[in-house]
Amino acid sequence: MAVRAKFVCQHPTKAQEEVGTVVLVAQYDPDLPEDQRYSKATPSGRLEMQVDNPPALAFFKPGQAYYLDFTEASS
Repeated sequence: MAVRAKFVCQHPTKAQEEVGTVVLVAQYDPDLPEDQRYSKATPSGRLEMQVDNPPALAFFKPGQAYYLDFTEASS
């Protein structure tokens, strides 16, 4: 089984030239039917990641929505 959530990048910040923190929060726009569906399953949430890969850090843009897909990993 996989689970999908929709989050928006609140801000990527650079602590050093190649290291930064990305903060994503659960997305909800009452005018978007897709967001109405997601809000029932993920009404709130926050993900904070330290990223030390410059191209990956540059990928995240403030205000941009992203899907987070979760699948089980073997231990």
